[in-house]
Amino acid sequence: MTGRRIVSWNASKRGGHARPHRPAAPGERASFAAGQPRAVPPGRQALAPPARPALAPPFPPGQPPFPPARQPFPPSGRRPGRLGVGSRRQPRHASGGPARPGRRPTAASLQPRRSRIAALLIAVVGVLVIGLATGVGAEPSAEPAAQAFLLAWQQRQYRAAGSLTTGPPGTVAAALRGVLPQLDATELFLTMDSVVQHGRTAEASFTASASLAASGHVWTYRGRFRLTRSGGGWKVVWAPSVINPDLGPGERLAVVTRFPARAPVLDADGHPLEEAAPVDVLGVWPGRLADPQLTARRFAAATGLETAQVLGQVDAAPPRQFLALASLDPGTYARMRARLRGVPGLEVRQVRERLFQAEAAGLVGEVGDEVSPVLRADGAFYLPGTTVGLSGLERAYQPQLLGTPATAVVAVPVAGGRAEVLARWPGTPAVPVRTTIDPDVQRAAQAALDGVPDSGEIVAVQASTGRVLAVAQRQASGVLPAGGPLDARVTPGTAFTIVSAAALLRTGLTVSTPISCEDSFTVGGQTFSSDGTGVAKPFSAAFADACRTAFAGLSERLDAGQLAQVARGFGIGADWSRLPVPAFSGSVPAAAGDAAVAAQTIGEGGVQVSPLSMAMVAAAVDSGAWRTPLLVTGPDDPRRDQGTALDPAQLSALRGLMRAAVRSGAARAAGLPGAAVDGQVSLVRSASGWLSWFAGFRGDVAFAVIEAGATPRLSAAALARAFLSALPG
Repeated sequence: MTGRRIVSWNASKRGGHARPHRPAAPGERASFAAGQPRAVPPGRQALAPPARPALAPPFPPGQPPFPPARQPFPPSGRRPGRLGVGSRRQPRHASGGPARPGRRPTAASLQPRRSRIAALLIAVVGVLVIGLATGVGAEPSAEPAAQAFLLAWQQRQYRAAGSLTTGPPGTVAAALRGVLPQLDATELFLTMDSVVQHGRTAEASFTASASLAASGHVWTYRGRFRLTRSGGGWKVVWAPSVINPDLGPGERLAVVTRFPARAPVLDADGHPLEEAAPVDVLGVWPGRLADPQLTARRFAAATGLETAQVLGQVDAAPPRQFLALASLDPGTYARMRARLRGVPGLEVRQVRERLFQAEAAGLVGEVGDEVSPVLRADGAFYLPGTTVGLSGLERAYQPQLLGTPATAVVAVPVAGGRAEVLARWPGTPAVPVRTTIDPDVQRAAQAALDGVPDSGEIVAVQASTGRVLAVAQRQASGVLPAGGPLDARVTPGTAFTIVSAAALLRTGLTVSTPISCEDSFTVGGQTFSSDGTGVAKPFSAAFADACRTAFAGLSERLDAGQLAQVARGFGIGADWSRLPVPAFSGSVPAAAGDAAVAAQTIGEGGVQVSPLSMAMVAAAVDSGAWRTPLLVTGPDDPRRDQGTALDPAQLSALRGLMRAAVRSGAARAAGLPGAAVDGQVSLVRSASGWLSWFAGFRGDVAFAVIEAGATPRLSAAALARAFLSALPG
C-alpha cells in the first residue's frame, strides 16, 4: 500500500491515525516509557539552541504512552465489537410457516434467503477488515524494525542495533557506542514518534534526550532515519545522520564547556586585588593521544582525580583543540611534576593570570584549582576551568565569583575543520565583589611590612565608618599567629591598657593621679614585674611607659564585672557572625579573684584579641563610638551593631594618654611631624618567639600593627611610623 502512514500515539494526537502497537516484550514498554527527558537539576536551566527549538517531552507528564482505550488486539486477532466470519444476526421476525409452492413468496418466506445473503456480505466484510488489519495485500510494517533499532540502541546493545541496519554491524556499533562518551552523558533516552511508509521505503522520526553529566543539562532533539525493505524485512539505512540529523560523514559529537574568567575581588576604587602571576596550564590534544584511557588514568593518579571523569572530558572534547585539564599555581605544579612526567601526551604551558596571588590576601583569601581536595571532598564533578575559593572572600562569594559555564554540543569533523553548534546553554557571568580596601592605604601598609626583616601584619580602618582600609601581611623570619590579621587570637599585653584605662577613669582616677611604677608588685598572690624605678609619677606617665606593675596595683579599684563591661563597650566579644569572612572580635573571660583581674588589666589572664579587633578599639577612641567593621561595599546592614558611644570626658582623657605615649613614652618610635599620632604599645612573649604591638590612630585612620620575631628586639611602633609615612598626603 503506497503512502501508508503508521504513527504512534504522539503522531495520532497531531492528526495521524493511531495504529495499535504489538504487545511489548517483557521490559520493552517500560524502557520506552522511561524515555521521558530527565528533569533539569535544581538551579539549572536547559536552553535549546536558537535554530533548533527544544522539543517538549513526547508524552505529557503523568500521561501513559498510549491511551487506555487503545489496547492491542485480543489473541483472536479480531477487533472487539466486530462480527467474525460466519457470524449471524438473530432474525427480527420468526416465520409463520413454509411458503406455499406456486405462490409469490411472502416477506416471511424470503427471510431465510435474506439472512443467508446478509451472512455472506458480513463474511466478505470481515475478511476485508482482517486483511487490512494484518497487512494482507500490503507491504509489511516498518514500525517494528524502527522500534527494535531504537530499543537496542537505548539498551546499549550496539552490536544488535548494528545488525538491524544496512551498514557493517561493527562500524555501526562503534558509532553508536561513541555517543555517550562523546557527550560525556550518563543516560540516553529514545522515543519513537512516527513511521511514514511509502512502498519499500519508510522514514522514522524519534525524540532523543541525553543527560550531560558534567554540566547537568539535558539535550533533547528530534532525530529521523530512513528504512528500506531488505529480504523479507526492513533495515535502517545507516549514515551518521541516524545519530543526529546534523551529523555528516566524518563527523562526531563533542561537548565544549567554558567557564567565564573568575571574577576579581576589587578594592574600593574598582581595581582587582588579585595580582597577575604565573599559572601552569596542563592539557592534551585529544586527537593526538595514542591511548586516551592510559592518559586519563595516569593523570588522575597524579592529581587525585577520578579516571572516569577525566576520560569523559577527553572523549567529549573536540579532538583537534587543546584541552586544558588543570591550571595550577607554580607551587602545586612543582609538587606534582615528578608524577606528571609519566602522563602520555601531557603538555604544560605557562601563562600569567590574576588567580593565585592577591593584595590584602588576609581578606581576599586563596583560590584552589581543578585538582583541589576541597572540590573532591564536596563531591563536585571534575570540570576543567573550575576554581574554588579556599578562604576569605574568595570562599564566601564562590558562586558569584565563579559564575556558571557555557556549554555547547557541537558536530566536529574528525579530520579537522569548523565545528557546527547543535545546542547551546549560555552560562552566567562571574560577578566581582567590591571591598572597602583603599588602594593607597593598602600599598602603604604593604610597603611598610616589606621594609622590615621580620614578619608582620597591619590592619587599618576608617574610624568614622568602620570601613576596613587595609589588610596587609608579610611572612618572613618570625612566626605570625594562626588565623591571620582578621581572625587570629593573640594576647594583647599592655596594648590592652587602652581599655583598662577607660575602666579606671570611670572609678574616679584622673590622668594626674600619682602612681608609682615598681619593678614588681604582688596582687592576690601573683607577682607582676616591670622596668619601673618605684618613683611616683602621674597616671599619664605610667600609661605612657606601659608600666605593668602600675596597672596591676590599680586593678584593685576594679572588679571582674567592671572591666568586662567596659571591654564590651569597645566591641570586645561582639557578634561578628554576619561578616562575610571569619573574624575574631576578642574575648575577656570571667576573672576569678584579684590576681586574675590584675592580669586582665594588663592584657593577660586569658584576654585575646585579633589585629582587627584592636584596630576597632583604637577607632572607637578616635571616633567616640565603637562600630562593626565593614569589609565589602553595599547597602549598610540595618542590624549592624554600632556599639555604644563612649563618655566624652573619658574620651578626652584617653586621647591625651595615648598621645603622651607617642610623644614621650614607650610608643615614641611611632611619632611623626605634623598631625598627632595617638597609640599604645606592648611586647608579648609567645610560644614561638616575641610579638610587638602598636594600636593607635592618626586623623581618621585607626590601625593595629604586630611584628613577630625570634628576639625582643622588635618595634611595632617603628613599623607604624613607616606605615603612616607611606600614606599619601
